[in-house]
Amino acid sequence: MIITHLNLGILLTRIWRSMVDVRIAGARSSTKPNVSAEISNLVTPGDVITADTGFMRGHGTYMEDEKLYASVAGVVERVNKLICVKPLKTRYNGEIGDVVIGRILEVGTRRWKVDTHAKLDSVLMLSSVNLPGGELRRRSEEDEKMMRHYLKEGDLISAEVQSLFSDGALSLHTRSLKYGKLSQGQLVSISPSLIKRRKTHFHNLPCGASIILGNNGYVWICPTINEEVEQTGGYEQNLEPIQKSDREVIARLRNCVLALAEHKMMLYDTSVLYTFEASLRYSVKETVKPEVMADIIEVAQQRLEREGT
Repeated sequence: MIITHLNLGILLTRIWRSMVDVRIAGARSSTKPNVSAEISNLVTPGDVITADTGFMRGHGTYMEDEKLYASVAGVVERVNKLICVKPLKTRYNGEIGDVVIGRILEVGTRRWKVDTHAKLDSVLMLSSVNLPGGELRRRSEEDEKMMRHYLKEGDLISAEVQSLFSDGALSLHTRSLKYGKLSQGQLVSISPSLIKRRKTHFHNLPCGASIILGNNGYVWICPTINEEVEQTGGYEQNLEPIQKSDREVIARLRNCVLALAEHKMMLYDTSVLYTFEASLRYSVKETVKPEVMADIIEVAQQRLEREGT
């Protein structure tokens, strides 16, 4: 078989087209992101929130001429008579009881310094962790020497906010066996304002993956955690290879989380699951396209509104 230069060029063109996704820029810009009804009450600095003097001033607001104004761009939240503005983009402001995901920055004297996407680095004390095996006892000098064996620089952990220091830094703890070192999975960083506060932030989704929605805007996606396996205090890592099917589910979930964040929709277990199910019409690599993201979010949003969740 003789291949001419013309035939070779046609063959290479077909191969190139099959490998490369060519899209017109105009088609990408024509898709309009859906704005969630949950954040429709947006204000910008200087906007009048209310002229009713019966309301109390909260964070992100100021009073002038007996009117309540917004001092930041964000969403108006009302709790009884208290009005505050929650910024759409901000550093994490921790509250006691929040579930957070952090990265170990430094091993110090009887404490670890942790990055939690807050204004200041958080602190995890040696006395605030369970030793391997979930053992509860007084920490000795030997435990202090073993700190780097438990957690070292670069390790990812899940924890809970125990208290706040006077300067605003967070004190964490991992005393519950559900907290501890995170093994294999995908970390996604979004705005903390998009994480909806729920009773639990640990979810085993029916799609075959587990997700931790940190209040600090860090989302952890990993293969489903087997609850039957004996808990060891969160320091034993499973480094077994992950099956391709599990990796595809994790990648799809990651793209769904980014799509929700891109369209400013609140993240919680139901919204993530509905978005995942809406994305099954497309391949994993197609879900990163802006127009596909917009279509997936529209379907998920309609389902959420229809079911009132």
